[in-house]
Amino acid sequence: MVRVLHVNSSPRSNNSHSLTLAEEFLTAYQESHSDVEVDTLNLFTEDLPGFGVHAAEAKMATFFGQQHSDDQREAWTATRRVFDRFAAADVYLFNVPMWNHGVPYMLKQWIDIITQPGWAFGFDPAQGYSGLMSGKRAVVLYSSGVYADGAPASYGTDFLTPYFEDWLNFVGITDYQAIKLFGQVLDPDAALNAEKALKQVRELASNF
Repeated sequence: MVRVLHVNSSPRSNNSHSLTLAEEFLTAYQESHSDVEVDTLNLFTEDLPGFGVHAAEAKMATFFGQQHSDDQREAWTATRRVFDRFAAADVYLFNVPMWNHGVPYMLKQWIDIITQPGWAFGFDPAQGYSGLMSGKRAVVLYSSGVYADGAPASYGTDFLTPYFEDWLNFVGITDYQAIKLFGQVLDPDAALNAEKALKQVRELASNF
């Protein structure tokens, strides 16, 4: 069985371009793969734990090989539950809209929860960081309203794709493919390009 974790980082439901692409991918993927289990994580409705004082101190205690206090242990246990759901998947599907030229804040919170030493990454003083999530595969479906590749700087800057793809590589997910549907607000051919993106998604899902 192939376990797919779909991480939806858009709150816009049926009005979301990135979510529309993701749903198209899932439909085509399940049609062409007989043994698939999909777990959908909606970051804007999921009750994610905060990553405050106790969780941050637990992270540093872990990093330096120290014991956790009771408060730290409780926070770390809640954090681990979120990570375990992430780690259980074989394939990741991310739909990621651009917010203020970067990632949505709930996606950043989720990343900060799961990206922990000894879980998602390792560290060696002589060698540096190493990702621990190797062997996983990912599809990333990006969207933006105004920003488009090649547009003048007055239309925004892409901090989204470099950040997110750097994170994938950091945790060891190096086998990923991405499709971008950018600039829908100002694109005179927005509907046509949206349909082209859906076609790309269907083709990717069938051959992934």
